[in-house]
Amino acid sequence: MSTGGRGPIETATAELAAWLTSAAGEPVPIGPPRACDDTTGLTLWPLELRPARQTRSSGAVREPYRFTVRYLLCVSGPGGMPRLDRVLTAATSDGSYPVALEAGEAALWTAFGATPRPALLIDVPAQVDHPTPAAPPVLQPLRLRQLEVRALTGRVVGPEDQPLAAMRVELSSTGSATRTDPEGRFLIAGVPHDPEQPSPVRLRLTGRGLVLTADVDPAEPDIVIVCAPPTH
Repeated sequence: MSTGGRGPIETATAELAAWLTSAAGEPVPIGPPRACDDTTGLTLWPLELRPARQTRSSGAVREPYRFTVRYLLCVSGPGGMPRLDRVLTAATSDGSYPVALEAGEAALWTAFGATPRPALLIDVPAQVDHPTPAAPPVLQPLRLRQLEVRALTGRVVGPEDQPLAAMRVELSSTGSATRTDPEGRFLIAGVPHDPEQPSPVRLRLTGRGLVLTADVDPAEPDIVIVCAPPTH
């Protein structure tokens, strides 16, 4: 997530700080815990980035990269406990942010050079969004054109003009299929045809141990397809 040109970590931090301000009743400054602190309240600091389950992209749109930012929220000064109480109560009541009571390890406070104190760990989901590619501009007015639909008829024969019955004839573009009758004839209805940009129609024929394709002209009144066994 990102807002107003801010990155995902900055956005997550700003949103969490705003929620903490509402829960604690006063602004929560962002900064690491210090050994000596004459302020009274709470301090917030992003502690680490944690991996999150990713979703697989499909098509041209890339899925966001997801992760979690773990924050340390600790008491600052002797008067910070009531504010921490209010935050803990709000977090466990409305479920806005999951909290963990795992900030008591001495090594953590040693790393900051600070004395141990009551603290919470708060996990905030974040993600890096990938921009969607812009569609190319339309430079000309759109023109709608309706395609014709016609029936495709023809015959399937052997090398000596022998009709081939029960041959499966399939229109590759739509998957529509039929079988030839005893005279080798077939008919496929609903074949799209563009009279302004005519193009061949590809048929797939199977049967009698043969599998072949044929490009035919849909404008032909009687298409003849010759099926010959492969020569060795």
